Amino acid sequence: MSIVLIVEDEILEQEFLKSIVLEELFPEDVLLTCESGVQAIKLAKQYKPNIIMMDVMIPELDGLSTIEEIRKFLPNVLITILSAHSDFSYAQKAISLRVFEYLLKPVKPNIIKQVFRKMLDSAADCNIVLDKSSEEKNPESKESQQYFIEKSIKYIKEHFREKITLQIVASTVFLNPKYFSRVFKKELGVSFSKYVINLRIQYACRLLKTTNYRAYRISSEYGFSDPSYFNRVFCAEMNMTPQAYRKHALMSMEDD
Repeated sequence: MSIVLIVEDEILEQEFLKSIVLEELFPEDVLLTCESGVQAIKLAKQYKPNIIMMDVMIPELDGLSTIEEIRKFLPNVLITILSAHSDFSYAQKAISLRVFEYLLKPVKPNIIKQVFRKMLDSAADCNIVLDKSSEEKNPESKESQQYFIEKSIKYIKEHFREKITLQIVASTVFLNPKYFSRVFKKELGVSFSKYVINLRIQYACRLLKTTNYRAYRISSEYGFSDPSYFNRVFCAEMNMTPQAYRKHALMSMEDD
């Protein structure tokens, strides 16, 4: 889960940044906003964001001084500065504070989006490194992983007929999606998407054996986007069409 803090005292600028950032966030992510340096420090202490986008000229405490304070308790937070000042001293100070990017206003939306995506990727990679380090230091991490996997499998089996994504399942067990994907494949030997497809095909086979439902109904029953996609996936997994599988299953039952 990403926790993002936007620090901007100009309301129109703040709304502009929010609209761009929200397009890249998942429903489980948190977006915070404030208008001053003092408020930013308070929110950073309370919510511990992993990404901050901040103007330099903000009330109460300027952006660079605010970053200095935040770095004392959040040394690894990713911070991008947006500034109308091209003065080299500002940029030099920002570099010493290890900012992610220093963007000069006005900034085009696509540039902000590109930078923010890079920040999200870097934050995710950082979480994976921290999780790996935690695994090595914590002898109980293996048990924790098994608990999270068991909980996620339970959720998948209850909701696999619906539109289900890796991000949704990862959020139910409070894990970073990339880390969850890696642990899931390590523990089960298959990727998340492969596991869900296998589960859907397994239940589709059961309906093909026990009902007269047509393929389009079975595909909708088990979360496939359309019958043609269901047929392609079924053929790839079972090496035959749903109709051929039903015929083969009925013949096997008659032989028994």
